[in-house]
Amino acid sequence: MSNLMHNSEINYSSDHGLLLGFHGCDKAVRDAVLLGETELRGSNNNFDWLGDGIYFWQNNYSRALDYATNPPPNIIIKHPAVLGAVFSLGNCLDLTDRECLRHINSSYRNLIKISEDLGAKVPKNIGASSSKDIDRLLRYLDCSVIKNLHRIVREGIVVDELLVTEPFESVRAAFIEGEPIYEGAGFYNKTHIQICIRNPNLIKGYFMPRRELEWIP
Repeated sequence: MSNLMHNSEINYSSDHGLLLGFHGCDKAVRDAVLLGETELRGSNNNFDWLGDGIYFWQNNYSRALDYATNPPPNIIIKHPAVLGAVFSLGNCLDLTDRECLRHINSSYRNLIKISEDLGAKVPKNIGASSSKDIDRLLRYLDCSVIKNLHRIVREGIVVDELLVTEPFESVRAAFIEGEPIYEGAGFYNKTHIQICIRNPNLIKGYFMPRRELEWIP
């Protein structure tokens, strides 16, 4: 019997506009994923910047390695490693896009109303104790707003006369983080683009990042 998958199980039927991303993790996880022994699991912390999903740094190997080398207190990584991935964004909640930001704003106002009706406190973004206020590394509010937007879409709720019918398969945003790169600068040394993959079928494959080789034309 052939070991080839049936065509319906293959996920490469069209040009998806592929991107490269990097995921910091333990070497054992990286190797197991590359060997097909396991899959990456989505993060679901209530402070995650972009809500639930699998996180990648877009075209940024060094940030993924930095994360694996200096993980958050609740993450144990004995042998830092980086896993490369090729994926598409599908229907993306792109927070550099004006229309997507409108949806986020509507979700926030809806969240405020719900919280007031229930007499509940609205979460706040807070900075880590060792970081600048601009970092706001613990994104309790942003996470709640994004999750609320996914709920609005899932339940077909109209907010501010806006109706989104297709679920967002990924979320992307640029983050200003770190220290100014020079005095008075508006650029920060850890600014990056991060992507949260909600639909794992967007991931087309994984790879071992390789070093650049000297090439003489």
